[in-house]
Amino acid sequence: MSTPREVLESAAQKFCSAFAEKKDIETIMSFFSTKHPISAVEYGDPVLAQFVGRPFEGNEGVKKYFGLLASTITYEGMHFSEYVVDTETRKVALKGKGHFIWSDTCESWNETFAYVLDFDEDLQLVRYQVWADSGAAYLARKGRLEEERKYHSEE
Repeated sequence: MSTPREVLESAAQKFCSAFAEKKDIETIMSFFSTKHPISAVEYGDPVLAQFVGRPFEGNEGVKKYFGLLASTITYEGMHFSEYVVDTETRKVALKGKGHFIWSDTCESWNETFAYVLDFDEDLQLVRYQVWADSGAAYLARKGRLEEERKYHSEE
C-alpha cells in the first residue's frame, strides 16, 4: 500500500527543515529508521572531500557522515523546493540551495544541490543521497576557490 503524497512530502520537509536549522546530530538521527539498515552517500570522487564518494552505512556510519560534514562545512540561507514524491517507493526527490563555507579556509560558494530521500513504512529515512557541487567544495578546501574565480573573471 502506498503512502499518501502529502504525508511523504511532509516527512521530507521536516527532515530538511531540521538540517537547514542546523539541529544537533541526535535530532538529525531521529529522522532515520531504527528498524531497517540506513545509509547516507554524497556522490562524487572521494579525493574531493572526506564525506564525498563513499557510502556511510548503519547508525554509526550515518552519524559519521553528518559529523564530518559539520566539522568541515558551515552553511546559511539553506532552503528546499521542487519536491517530487513517489508514493509507491516512498521516495522524495528535491532541490536545495544554500551558501556554504569551508571552515578551515573560510572560502565560500553558493550551491544548488539535489537530495533523494527514501523512507520506510514508518516515514523514517533509510537512505539519504546527495548530488552537490563537490568541485567548489574541493577548491574551497584547498583555499583556491577565490583564486580560480579571479582567474576566470579576467578571461
